[in-house]
Amino acid sequence: MVYENIRELIVLGVFPAGQALGEQELSDRLGVSRTPVREALRRLESDGLVAAARRGVTVVELDAKALRDAYLMRASLESLTAELAARRQQAGELSPASLRRLSEHADLADAATRRGDLAAGVEHNRAFHRYIAELADIPPALEVLERIWDRIVVSTRASLNAPPRPARVDEQHRHLMAAITAGEPDAAAAHARNHVLATMSVVAELEQGAAS
Repeated sequence: MVYENIRELIVLGVFPAGQALGEQELSDRLGVSRTPVREALRRLESDGLVAAARRGVTVVELDAKALRDAYLMRASLESLTAELAARRQQAGELSPASLRRLSEHADLADAATRRGDLAAGVEHNRAFHRYIAELADIPPALEVLERIWDRIVVSTRASLNAPPRPARVDEQHRHLMAAITAGEPDAAAAHARNHVLATMSVVAELEQGAAS
């Protein structure tokens, strides 16, 4: 619970990238002893969310290369999960209810993005992609993706104050869903990969703009 609580505070931006965290501060905030806090920080360090500092730890912010690497890993893994989800649909293993649920995630992500609700948009967009990984039924990939998503969210939060291209993002989601629903593994894989790489390009442009 301590690990999940600290992780959530980081991912939600309560503790933003670059912020120093001390064991005593976290112990006081969460109302627990320093021992579970210390264990949680070690686990978060292995996840790549915090790094050891002179006093305590610091929330990690990926540099440009590390962020690009994270997106490339995400593109490869989401291509795989989309392909496997489509193969399961092709084999008749996905229920109509599960496909409706996927569409609902896409609808929620689009609605939140269009009204400018960043926090909800990020949450629902992630839920959409997570659900595809769940439909793929490959737990190791989902586990790795969760860690990658965490690191990307923490490192890009500051550059996403105005979500770009909402219509284009939704269009890409719809193409991906259509390929999965039609049971087309190759098309699903390609749409998933292209979608993540397009997002990577937009984020890189925003990061460069913020730095200039």
